[in-house]
Amino acid sequence: QVQLVQFGGGLVQAVGSLRLSCASSGSWFRFNHMAWYRQATGKQREFVASVSPGGTTNYRDSVKDRFTISRDNTKNTMYLQMNILKPEDTAVYYCNTASGSKPWGQGTQVTVSS
Repeated sequence: QVQLVQFGGGLVQAVGSLRLSCASSGSWFRFNHMAWYRQATGKQREFVASVSPGGTTNYRDSVKDRFTISRDNTKNTMYLQMNILKPEDTAVYYCNTASGSKPWGQGTQVTVSS
């Protein structure tokens, strides 16, 4: 059974940092283009960043130069280093393939206070 588990969220003050992790089950991970998404209360889920199996990255404009996505294919794990956090980054963060093809996990809450 495919599982994606997100963790590392929390409450942080503006301009603080957090590092999210996404642990996956199975060897399918290393062959897939993976992504982080987020959903703020009352809003639709949105793309945050993606990373190819070889490490090529892509970011939404609002997080460029603040967030860094990475992956460790030997551990079937993906990361999101978030720096200079802003209140507008507050959301539940999810990981999935870049096409959203796997079952969604429970996400991890990130709350940034001003």
